[in-house]
Amino acid sequence: MNVGHGLWQLDPSVIYLNHGSLGACPIPVLDAQRAWRDSMERRPVEFLLRELAPKMEHVRQVLGALVGADPDDLALVTNATTAVNTVLRSIDFQPGDELLTTNHEYNACLNSLAVVAERPGARVVKADVPFPVADSGDILAPILSAVTPRTRLALISHVTSATGIIFPIREIVAALEARGVDVLVDGAHAPALLDLNLESIGAAYYAATGHKWICSPKGTGFLHVRRDKQAGIRPLVISHGTNDPRTDISLFRREFDWQGSNDPSGFLAIPAAVATLEGLVGEGLPALRQRNHDLALSAQEMLCDVLDTRAPVPPSMISAMTAVTIDHLFTDDESRTRLDRSLREAFGIEVPIMRCGLDLGGPPRWLIRVSCQAYNDQADVDALRVALKAARSGGQK
Repeated sequence: MNVGHGLWQLDPSVIYLNHGSLGACPIPVLDAQRAWRDSMERRPVEFLLRELAPKMEHVRQVLGALVGADPDDLALVTNATTAVNTVLRSIDFQPGDELLTTNHEYNACLNSLAVVAERPGARVVKADVPFPVADSGDILAPILSAVTPRTRLALISHVTSATGIIFPIREIVAALEARGVDVLVDGAHAPALLDLNLESIGAAYYAATGHKWICSPKGTGFLHVRRDKQAGIRPLVISHGTNDPRTDISLFRREFDWQGSNDPSGFLAIPAAVATLEGLVGEGLPALRQRNHDLALSAQEMLCDVLDTRAPVPPSMISAMTAVTIDHLFTDDESRTRLDRSLREAFGIEVPIMRCGLDLGGPPRWLIRVSCQAYNDQADVDALRVALKAARSGGQK
């Protein structure tokens, strides 16, 4: 059953099975943002310079409760990519340092690693995690085998973007920390999608975004920095906080809390986003997660059936996103382009056909990824089944 009916302003002529890419913001959240913006514009100085700080403190408290973190350890930034770059630009890498990641990492983060490593003569090392994977050992083993005495930092996804796998992040962080390697977690997808507790994960750094599964407005992300690492992390934008004379909050908070004049209304709407998600299903956010997970499992079963392939990961390692390969059926760029166009133009389905450079000794892999939110239901999955069957039989346009 569609439990989000009427709460999103998505085009009703499009079946949107791509929440994981850019999210979608519910109407009550957009209304809250608009109200905050109107309030700001009525009295800009009063709002931004005198009233904003306690309002943002409340935002951090709501966010901290959602992700299992002390609010004072959260820096509010534009998105997960900004958070990743903030950490990478704060660390003084040396010639020969190795920055470890995996072949499932998001392209923007791989670019960030490459640029940061280039100047001092450091090196990016990719651990080859297979796809499909049978269990968490298939993920943990290649990451640990890529660690050397030169490994300075590891950037690891919590939920991979293209392949939709929940990595065993707590085990990865513990194993790397035991080897003296700090971990920067790319957690862009995890908040609200997973039952998250950053304190128990224990990573040095955790980068995330709100506009995906929290369903807050675009431009709302955060960076969690473990208390013992905060002195070394500076924002990308230095402003008044650096010489702010207050002593009641840390330099970390002072610098990140004010990075020049901007529009805070998206962040101020985060409590409305969390409340909206909590109210969609009677048992709250855990029940919504389970409902979306069950729909994703149904989608995975359908994809494997129609595309003659097997589930690439066990059910416990997917959330509300699932991806399967298509390159065994759609073998060249032309056929994949036709498939993408047919799904969008002939069937009105927005679902990504994604290139994923897994570097497993062959050409890049091509995947179809389905991500399910409250506004989706089984009818959407069934419609995709019809469209894919038509594409296989030559009925694509």
